[in-house]
Amino acid sequence: MGAMNSSVGDGLSVSPSGNVPLHLQLRNHLRAQIVNHSLPPGAALPSEAQLQAQFGVSRSVVRQALGALAAEGLIDRGRGRGSTVAPRREHHRLVQRMPGLSTQISETGVSVQTEVLGFEVETARGMAAALGTPEALALKRLRSVDGSPIALIHTWLPLPLCADLRAEDLQNASLHGVLREKLGIDVTAGRRQIRAAPADSDLLSLLRMEAHSPVLLLEGTSVDASGRTVEVFTTWHHADQVVFDIDVVNDTGDASDGFTHSPGLKPEKTEEDIPSEITGVGYRNLEPLSERAHALAVELDRFAKEVRGGRIRQP
Repeated sequence: MGAMNSSVGDGLSVSPSGNVPLHLQLRNHLRAQIVNHSLPPGAALPSEAQLQAQFGVSRSVVRQALGALAAEGLIDRGRGRGSTVAPRREHHRLVQRMPGLSTQISETGVSVQTEVLGFEVETARGMAAALGTPEALALKRLRSVDGSPIALIHTWLPLPLCADLRAEDLQNASLHGVLREKLGIDVTAGRRQIRAAPADSDLLSLLRMEAHSPVLLLEGTSVDASGRTVEVFTTWHHADQVVFDIDVVNDTGDASDGFTHSPGLKPEKTEEDIPSEITGVGYRNLEPLSERAHALAVELDRFAKEVRGGRIRQP
């Protein structure tokens, strides 16, 4: 058990004159400290009496706040031993690997559930047009772990190439696995982009996220061995539960393909394997992964500060 924290959120307070109930204000203060790791996993929260004294609230307010945090899985409560920060429920995704979220998480021994929310044919517009076909099969799926939603995925597949696909094929299954086993389509390469993004009320509801919370947005296009575009997707990830990992090495080393890899890791694809329409300017002109990882970290930090400061509002 971590050391007892005699106080949390120095300088923070709750106000009875505000529109937000006292127990929600207190819960929000404590939640922010947990999410930003000011209160790391295993850390002991102040006692109920200490929280009462620090924030000037009643015991019922404190208990409501702690109950809400426990219901969210952020703290563990035990009679006679106080409350401690629960282990982080983080699921890691290695961005430069072709296997998707479901496969990568399943490899850790965790069971992933997939619910098909949408399955319909769309005419060639927007994402569908990127596939180069008159029509596309549009999929909407919700990924969950232990009943907790972690990602919403919108995918567009070319028709008639994927005409034999059925919604039931994708229930609790990996799309890439189904494409390979049922249709003989082997996804071999692609291009990915990551950014922080605001979420609308529908997305927040599906992912069970707090109002004004940012999400991690991953967009991409995938091709098969012949260079044919077989998938366009947009995935919104629960930022408190999904972590993007990026392997980086010293970029002064000699990398024949201009792309950095961890020692001992063989590149999954070289520039010659990937069509120019997917890579744009080719791998050799891409920024080193270390620079992109740093830029993403800076963007996420800026976005989080704007959200906490109230400068970004829910659409």
